[in-house]
Amino acid sequence: MIEAIRAHLQMSADVCTQMADDLAEPTARAARVLIEAVRARHTVYVCGDGGSAGQAQHIAGEFIGRFLKERPALPCVALTTDTSVLTAIANDYDFEDVFARQVEALVEEGDVLWVLSTSGNSANVLKAASLARKRGAKVLGMAGRDGGKLKELADVALCVPADSSPPIQEGHLVLIHILCGLVEQGAFAEAAPEEQD
Repeated sequence: MIEAIRAHLQMSADVCTQMADDLAEPTARAARVLIEAVRARHTVYVCGDGGSAGQAQHIAGEFIGRFLKERPALPCVALTTDTSVLTAIANDYDFEDVFARQVEALVEEGDVLWVLSTSGNSANVLKAASLARKRGAKVLGMAGRDGGKLKELADVALCVPADSSPPIQEGHLVLIHILCGLVEQGAFAEAAPEEQD
């Protein structure tokens, strides 16, 4: 058991080390997209399935509540939380539409749709991302491996270099915390986002 624990922790550390090499620059770009949106009082919408749905709700909690410092609430909505809306859409239309239908109702030009999919190929996430782009929103994608089809739809794609869902989701959580901290600092800074390092 102890060896299994050590092996998992070492694997997570190795993934984070690779992320430091591969994802620092695109993570900074993702932060700028989010900062520009919230500074302009646009809304960040977040969605994903399963564990990624939980992480979407985590993001909304950090934006609307606080992450590390006292500041005004930031506009963020998790599209994963309204069971009546989700089940009505899945029942009356199709499960592939559960996020896209909400995007159609809510997302406007200048908003950001932040989507999480470990495979990058979840049909409902892809449909939402495609529609968000058509509506003039930016798409921030989080996936694993090669990013799947989501990589092509995202304005910025953060793909964790791992092959199975647990380390991908662990990597996503690290990136979520980094982004929450950068947004919290940058959204209320005097300098414009592009001027910040």
